[in-house]
Amino acid sequence: MAAGYTELFLEQGATFNTSLTLNDVSGGLLNLTGYTASSQMKKSYYSSSAAAIFSVSTGTNPANGVITMSMTSSNTANIIPGRYLYDVYIKDNNSDNRVRVLEGIVTVTPQVTKTAGML
Repeated sequence: MAAGYTELFLEQGATFNTSLTLNDVSGGLLNLTGYTASSQMKKSYYSSSAAAIFSVSTGTNPANGVITMSMTSSNTANIIPGRYLYDVYIKDNNSDNRVRVLEGIVTVTPQVTKTAGML
């Protein structure tokens, strides 16, 4: 199964949250019970380290095929604006099988208002 492709937009200094619904090859919801997910973004395919790591969760009902990717505002504030690559892997905790389910480009836009002193 080839990984899906989605472009993400991340605002520097803002909290990032997005939910993605994963489908199996027959078009039904991918049951993520017993799976964990992980995701990183890098400047290029050849970068030796991640520019940032997303928190990824399958939520309270993993059978619904939804994963949530997030990053705190303090983490996004440290990312240099520009274009990055990302992917999302799921791992079957029983078999240790890993599958890349999503990939794409993350565009990070710069912040103008600095968050110091904001409510």
